Amino acid sequence: MIERIFRWQQPVIKQTLIISSIVLSSFLSSGLSAQNTAEISEQYPEVADLFNAFDVTQAKALEEIAAINADPATQQVRNELQMNMKLRASMTMREMMASGMMTHEAAMEMGMSNGPHHDLEVAARMRLLEVMRGKHSNESAEAAFENSSAIGRHTAEVFKHGRNFEKALFTIYIDDDVDDKLAAVADAIESYLSDDQHSVAVVPKESDYLLSHDQANGLKTAFPLLRGFLWTHQWLQLAALEAVILQGLDPQFNGGVDVALERFWKKIGSSGGMTMFPAPGELPMAPAIAPDLYSQSPEAAIILDNLNLLESLIADILAFPNAENRDELMDQAITYFTGKDSNNTQSMDYLLFALRGGIYNQGGPAVGELMQSERNRAREAMNMQHNMIMSSP
Repeated sequence: MIERIFRWQQPVIKQTLIISSIVLSSFLSSGLSAQNTAEISEQYPEVADLFNAFDVTQAKALEEIAAINADPATQQVRNELQMNMKLRASMTMREMMASGMMTHEAAMEMGMSNGPHHDLEVAARMRLLEVMRGKHSNESAEAAFENSSAIGRHTAEVFKHGRNFEKALFTIYIDDDVDDKLAAVADAIESYLSDDQHSVAVVPKESDYLLSHDQANGLKTAFPLLRGFLWTHQWLQLAALEAVILQGLDPQFNGGVDVALERFWKKIGSSGGMTMFPAPGELPMAPAIAPDLYSQSPEAAIILDNLNLLESLIADILAFPNAENRDELMDQAITYFTGKDSNNTQSMDYLLFALRGGIYNQGGPAVGELMQSERNRAREAMNMQHNMIMSSP
């Protein structure tokens, strides 16, 4: 009798444990986030304000994208875009070059081509820029993803947990009381991974999936202006971290955070998207923008890159025209990146993917100078060329 009662109660007990785990994880994460934010606010108040603003702005950006794709007035444009994107996905690189698609891609990378929803996108960017320039409390930043109507609770928790890890890393490198930075980073990684359900893998993922999944390039093609806006946020998060690491290594780099901030605002530019420095045309990744972080802790760098890749993948899903079952697709993306033992790749393949798009195209260095691209092809084109060569007889 007791055994039957226990078996009957097992699902209830399991559910209670899961809920308790989520509540405890949220409580601990909030406490750590408050400590990190206080330290950053004291030393770098503008960075702290922007970190909070980025959370709120990104959540709102996903809502803006979802709203435009749900607007009946954009249906015809979405139908045409969907057809063109499916055609492009079925073409070889030679066929795209012959059709002139590669020229169009290059124009988009240089900001010379408008997206299909240009007027709506400009209006959305103006609203988002106003949000980003505003002051947001720690509490509103913590709740930003949870309050977003565009993503589910699980996705929101993964995003929030990742943001807290980023802030913890920044805090470690600016805290003079932390003598052993590498040990502190290792502890932060262990703490981050302790929430297995909401942490991304500490090893890199296969790049082919990221470039060729069914909604690949949704954000880039449908919302190029918002893509550059969001990727500029990701650039500063990596660039500011690289700047404080450099300051700790050599006094000649003191003031690097101010340099990164100045470059950030020049990349953000005007409300309509006119910029003095180009926004990233490739997703910023740690080996290119924060190489000293990668040198000191490849695991921390890979976590940040997996988070940024996941965020871009979620944006692709929301941006892709007429995509069905978006909630299911986002859940699949979360499973892909939070899975610790599947879809992993080798470190060298990850480095090739991270550096293939070029440092300049990913936003340029945090502190040093790089006035023109050192690459002549985008990351996607380089991968296509590589695949074409490998498949040639």
